[in-house]
Amino acid sequence: MQRRDLMKTRDFIYPTSSRQTQNGQRVYSVNGEALPSVTTILSATKSDREKQILQDWKNRVGAKEADKIRDAAANRGSVMHRIIEGYIKGERHLDMTELGNTAHNMADILIERAIEDRLQEIWGVEPTLVYKGLFAGQTDLVGIHAGVPSICDHKNSNKPKRKEWLHDTYRLQLAAYALAFEDMFGEHIPRGVNFVITPGGYYQEFSWDGEEFRQAKYDWLRKVDQYYNQKKNKA
Repeated sequence: MQRRDLMKTRDFIYPTSSRQTQNGQRVYSVNGEALPSVTTILSATKSDREKQILQDWKNRVGAKEADKIRDAAANRGSVMHRIIEGYIKGERHLDMTELGNTAHNMADILIERAIEDRLQEIWGVEPTLVYKGLFAGQTDLVGIHAGVPSICDHKNSNKPKRKEWLHDTYRLQLAAYALAFEDMFGEHIPRGVNFVITPGGYYQEFSWDGEEFRQAKYDWLRKVDQYYNQKKNKA
């Protein structure tokens, strides 16, 4: 897909980082500080209900099949993300494997529906975002989307989603990245949006803004408190 001209009118300086695993958890090393990732905090603070839903699914499909589905989705998602990132940056990424062809089709639909003519300003692509002393992570895109400063994340999914299913995961991820951006730059981010695409090309968009997104930020900070209290109790 040919990239249209995107006007980047604001530049932000993001830190360099490296990812590593400590005690089985992903951490970001930023400016000499090791911080838990957003996904690490979400995983460590899952409710019993969330854990049971995942276990029930594994029991239904079997452990080997569950691993196969998870790995395939992760590989497909990685290729799709590279294609979308390349499009936004004006670069071209090609993958002619069967997996790559599927990912290209998914990326083309997402770009047409979510990005073309809707992304007015690019503030960061795959930037490292840090809330000082608490957590770090990488979001897919920050900028002016549909006229609003937004944190945007691209997701590939094996089947369509419902918004209420994303309350404890996608919603909180977006809130975390928004809070980190605000902490770093003092720029308010009032909206988080997920672009979701299936291998069959079914596109969905879920956004949180206004009071709904403010509540998501409060809920995320409670997760952070829970994570550090758990660590303290284990020490």
